[in-house]
Amino acid sequence: MTYSSSLAVGRQNAFNNRGQNAVTFRKRDRSLGPISNTIMLIVLACVLGLLYLTQVTKTNAYGYKVNSLLEQQQQLKSEHDDLEVASARLQSLARVQNSDAAKAMVSVAPAATIQ
Repeated sequence: MTYSSSLAVGRQNAFNNRGQNAVTFRKRDRSLGPISNTIMLIVLACVLGLLYLTQVTKTNAYGYKVNSLLEQQQQLKSEHDDLEVASARLQSLARVQNSDAAKAMVSVAPAATIQ
């Protein structure tokens, strides 16, 4: 420490002790003022609003996906029903040909032709 800085330190201690009000030399705690508090509240409300909007848009996006999957499910169900009807129609011909009643039938040849 140099001579001048050591004197300055000594003067500060001496100045504080000469009957001066030491309270005025204390560091004051910094606090936010009313305008700063208002600005902080507005910023916080904007951030919360953005978080809300992101959650809502995510929910809507999932809703669209679910809706498309439900439409696809309905389409596949109707296609399945159509295929069941076609399968029953095609199997009915084979069942009729192999049934006992069909085997007992006699084929008829035309007796005469019309001229």
